[in-house]
Amino acid sequence: MVHGVNETTNQTACFIPPGIETGILIALYTTIVIGGTIGIIIMVFLLCRTNTRSVTITAVINLLVIHGVFILTVPFRITYYIQGKWIFRFAFCRFISSMIHIHMYLSFTFYVALLSIRYISYFKQKDKIEFYRTLHSVVASAAVWIIILLVVLPVFFLQYGTDEEKYMPDQCFCFHKEIERPFVVVLNYITIAVIFLVVCVLLSVQIFIIVKLMKKLKRAALDHQEFWAQLKSLFFILVMIICFFPYHMFRIYFLHHPFDLFYYNEILLSITAFSCLDLLSFAVQTYFQKVLQHMTCSLKCLW
Repeated sequence: MVHGVNETTNQTACFIPPGIETGILIALYTTIVIGGTIGIIIMVFLLCRTNTRSVTITAVINLLVIHGVFILTVPFRITYYIQGKWIFRFAFCRFISSMIHIHMYLSFTFYVALLSIRYISYFKQKDKIEFYRTLHSVVASAAVWIIILLVVLPVFFLQYGTDEEKYMPDQCFCFHKEIERPFVVVLNYITIAVIFLVVCVLLSVQIFIIVKLMKKLKRAALDHQEFWAQLKSLFFILVMIICFFPYHMFRIYFLHHPFDLFYYNEILLSITAFSCLDLLSFAVQTYFQKVLQHMTCSLKCLW
């Protein structure tokens, strides 16, 4: 079935047909599953050696859980794109389809929380902000997930793809008809504006901190843990820009052409899931930092 709008019958065929679009989506999601899984495994080993009372580490652990839950849903997407039809129940389609949005916005929330904690720590001149006991970090994480499970998810599912009669039972991930609702359009514009504004503010603060540190430390910047910590914060901002900005920038146009640009929307939406690779990149960056510091130390010893 070819995607497009038939003006005579006023029907939209919205699942991905066999072709280049399907191949791109399968390749993207396969990369996300493999890379994300490897990143989670590596981070689990790294976190076993860290202080779990740290507020920053607690945020990273919750981010790890979010990525893990989402990755479990990705194989169902790949199966659908390979077969060209949805073989499960419509309610399950709603769940799998909504998870990529839930993952994106929860990841964004934890990124903001993580960066905010680091900025507070920097401006208060503290090495790290910690809970008094490990139990407190567990309780804080549990409270966050209770709010997510009892408030965020029910509200989302009550509004997302609820009119089953609009959709064909063997098709999935084609809930763009929801855009016809004025409330959804307004909510999309608000979300886009908030994400752009928040990321720009975070980026401005981060650049200010890095420039200040470079002026203070000068050539010795690479030898200081504080400088590397700020580079890691910058990395999370770059993840948000690279993974979330393209989709939301395109979303502004897509809101007015939802039936003509379905393929592009799906591909850009899949790119948001590449934030799952942040932990793998974070682990690589940590390894590179240690190697570079070792090389710097060796050169100083030689001189």
